[in-house]
Amino acid sequence: IFVDRNFYPSLHSTEIIVIKVFRKMALGQTESQSVDSDNAIDRITANTAAHYEPFGWHHWPQSPWFSYQFRRGLGETQEGGGAVSEVFQAASRIDPTSEESWHIEWKRIADRNYARAVSEEAAGHIRTAINCFMRAADYYRQAEFFLQPEDPRRLATFTLMEQSSHGFLRNLNPAGEVLEIPYENGATLPAYFVRAPFPVEKQPVLICMGGLDSIKDEMWFMQAHGCLQRGISVLMIDGPGQGGALRRQGLKNRPDTEVPIGYCIDYLETRPDVDKSRIAVCGSSLGGYYAARAGCYEHRLAACISHGAVFAITDMWGNAPEDHGLATHIKWVFGKPSMRESMEKARAFTLEGHLENMRCPYLVMHGGHDVLTVSQARKVYDYGISKGVRCTLRLLEAEETGAEHCQHDNPTIGQEILADWLADQFGIDQRKLLARSTNPLI
Repeated sequence: IFVDRNFYPSLHSTEIIVIKVFRKMALGQTESQSVDSDNAIDRITANTAAHYEPFGWHHWPQSPWFSYQFRRGLGETQEGGGAVSEVFQAASRIDPTSEESWHIEWKRIADRNYARAVSEEAAGHIRTAINCFMRAADYYRQAEFFLQPEDPRRLATFTLMEQSSHGFLRNLNPAGEVLEIPYENGATLPAYFVRAPFPVEKQPVLICMGGLDSIKDEMWFMQAHGCLQRGISVLMIDGPGQGGALRRQGLKNRPDTEVPIGYCIDYLETRPDVDKSRIAVCGSSLGGYYAARAGCYEHRLAACISHGAVFAITDMWGNAPEDHGLATHIKWVFGKPSMRESMEKARAFTLEGHLENMRCPYLVMHGGHDVLTVSQARKVYDYGISKGVRCTLRLLEAEETGAEHCQHDNPTIGQEILADWLADQFGIDQRKLLARSTNPLI
């Protein structure tokens, strides 16, 4: 039995779930046989109870998109983006068929942490305030995720997320900086700069960015924290089509990402505390394309990381229907009213004919059981190697964990791998550096 909504539009989602489950049972298909193929996120597993998969904890198997986002929030708890008990508390109250329920329950625990952060900061309990602000920021990010772009609560929740981020950034040592990087036509790119807590005058910097839906405020939990621990300062940005650049200025994404990254490098070169010869870029998920494309033409970059690789957007979503799990985000980010028109624009988002221009070392880090795509990582790597690019491919497998998309099931191992690779490229002696730490708690 093959079920496709395009051919059977009258079927209810629950009927499709049942048919998919029975189809897997009839074929004797096991999870290990299926998770390696692309678009595994749409599959309903035969085990419909909460359970562990090669890509991590699968909380609502009959609502795989909710489960994926929950995995993301759960994983980021270990980087300070939440508390395990609070995350499961929210999950226990969420109706996995209701986006409204998702918003309410994540915002409930976000509001609680934000209020506590403000109170503890006023009392001088700064470490507690930092912790609460960090949790609130990531919870607000979750609360915002499934709201429609035109819903007024979306920007309001996003603003609360930023206020939470500002709270923990201002209390760091050294304090983080909230920036607006000059861009085109009077627009700006919202950003945070955090200097690594080591007495090194000129430090290397990683420009950290997300992808389709990940934003600067989430980069701490995905990329930035690990780099700061290894003496690498970070510039976390919202590029065109991301975060505040999209929500407040209406900036849509663009294929030539070397342009916005170039503006970021221009800014970094004005700072006396930056080693201009050691600036790198990392992009997560769709940002894997953004970073790679920037690395092809912005030759001031000393290294490039695709934290989740994308060779061509149309390889993944070229035939995606209007009810695809990311359709709302795709149309919003691309600035198009339909998936068809979005994918017409997306044809320009490919590394073919471009990746051969990359001169710097390039890391492709990808989950070996990524529920969105695994084949894209191999395609990027194989193409790069064939063109003489200095590529390194690191696929994380189920036994070590971190096998999910962007290591959402274990973001710490993802940060360890990418930050150690980058520290090696920059020639950082971590033993000597850590002996000089000015803030061991970071």
